[in-house]
Amino acid sequence: MAQTQTRMTRQRAVILEELRKLKTHPTADELYSIVRERLPRISLGTVYRNLDFLADSGEIRRLEAAGSTKRFDGDISNHQHVRCIYCGRIGDVVDLQQAPSVEGMHAGGFAAIISSRVEYDGVCDACAHALEATQ
Repeated sequence: MAQTQTRMTRQRAVILEELRKLKTHPTADELYSIVRERLPRISLGTVYRNLDFLADSGEIRRLEAAGSTKRFDGDISNHQHVRCIYCGRIGDVVDLQQAPSVEGMHAGGFAAIISSRVEYDGVCDACAHALEATQ
């Protein structure tokens, strides 16, 4: 049985550091372009594998919606997201008076609820301006 690699490699550390600097919830391809500035020889496949590893280990969030490109979030605090229905851009929902918590929740047939995700649909500023210009 192969041992799972769990150490923080230089490549993984750079990917994590660059992702945590961003508030844009990039795709793997977008993050690859940024990481190549610091690690010119890194491959796209390496970025994908490390993002999957970091998401599976709970260091980052993988944002997935049916029919949409996967995006990643370096902020693992309890917060919600809004996705533009036109361009797919994702933003953080701010000013939540009370962030939802799964603590103390129960569901029939489940020993525990360990996490939740809420994603809102909306129209980003750029798409709203473009729509206004065409009307």
